[in-house]
Amino acid sequence: MAFELPALPYDYEALVPFMSKETLEYHHDKHHKAYVDNGNKLAAEAGLADLSVEEVVKKSFGTNQGLFNNAAQHYNHIHFWKWMKKDGGGNKLPGKLQAAIDSDLGGYDKFKADFIAAGTTQFGSGWAWLSVKDGKLAISKTPNGENPLVYGASPILGVDVWEHSYYIDYRNARPKYLEAFVDSLINWDYVLEMYEAASK
Repeated sequence: MAFELPALPYDYEALVPFMSKETLEYHHDKHHKAYVDNGNKLAAEAGLADLSVEEVVKKSFGTNQGLFNNAAQHYNHIHFWKWMKKDGGGNKLPGKLQAAIDSDLGGYDKFKADFIAAGTTQFGSGWAWLSVKDGKLAISKTPNGENPLVYGASPILGVDVWEHSYYIDYRNARPKYLEAFVDSLINWDYVLEMYEAASK
C-alpha cells in the first residue's frame, strides 16, 4: 500500500488564529509530503511497499531507522490533521470519552495539565500522546517520530511538538501552542472514533 499524502480535511485558513495558513502550507505540503515521498522510496527498497503504514511502522522500528522515521511521521500526520478542526478543543467532550478521562486520568483539568506538560517537557522534536494501553487511557511523550504503536498502545490523540508545527505562529513559546491546541483545536469527535476503535 503506497503512502499517499492526504488532503487536509479543512481549508488552509480554517484554523486561524491558532494555526496559520503559512504553517499548514509548510507543514502539510512540504514536511508531510517529504515523509510520504521518502517513505515510499525506502519501503520499496526494504520490500515492505505492500504493507499498511501501521505494519511498516512496527516492522521498521529498531531495524530500519530511515524507513521508520518517515513511515512513523506519515502515520502521525495522517491523524494529526484529523485531530484538529475549526472551533475545536475545550472541555465539552463526548460522554464516553469524558467518562474514560475521568476514571483513568483524574478528569479533564488534570488531563489538560498532564498532556501539555508532556508536550512541553519533550526535549527537542517529538510528540505528546493520549493512548489506550491495556484497556486504559495513558498520557506519554516520544522523541522524533516515535509513537505509541511501537510500545503496544493505540494512539487516539497526538500533538506534534517539532518546531515546524508552531514556530511561525508561536516562535519559541511551545506551551502557548499546546494550550491553543487543547483549548481551541482538538477534534474530540475524531478522538472518540479512535478511542472506540482501540477499545474493541
